[in-house]
Amino acid sequence: MSAFVFKNRGAILSLGALLLVVFGHPAFNGIFWAGIAIAVLGELVRVWAVGYSGVTTRADHVTAPFLVTAGPYAYVRNPLYVGNFITAVGFAMAFVSGMAALPATVLVVITLGLMVATYAIIIPYEEAYLASTFGEPFAVYVRTVPRVIPRPPKSPGQGTYRPDVIWRAETRTFVTFVVVLLVLFLRLSVWR
Repeated sequence: MSAFVFKNRGAILSLGALLLVVFGHPAFNGIFWAGIAIAVLGELVRVWAVGYSGVTTRADHVTAPFLVTAGPYAYVRNPLYVGNFITAVGFAMAFVSGMAALPATVLVVITLGLMVATYAIIIPYEEAYLASTFGEPFAVYVRTVPRVIPRPPKSPGQGTYRPDVIWRAETRTFVTFVVVLLVLFLRLSVWR
């Protein structure tokens, strides 16, 4: 099951976005603009992480040519997922910005809950692969760097930031981000 969820993580997470599009009611207000800012912040975290991890983040199976522990990986073991979650929080805020508190909260909890459930399955799956591939260096990394709640690093880690891989690795993410923004603005202007 873990391999299936990992391979189909994009499609599974798209269900949450679809729920926001169908049931959300955005409005131009402070919550909307704060949500957009938070979504951009999440994408910046993701870009920072991809600069270290490279194009392997797009594979439909777990792979890692080397253990990266530098950059955002020195603060948290799963910075891509942290960035994705921050982006999702931002977009969820924007999509529910015109809703009453209770239905907005229910919709956000459902969409973010789907994301948490997905990551709860694939993170241990990825970590099992990394443990079997990298052995003791990964075990040390696990003992010193938290899974999803960042904390200041104890060492700078190993790995190099490579900005040249970002466009190749993140094209699909950038396109998805822009499409969600367009749908959000269409939802504001056309589907009211």
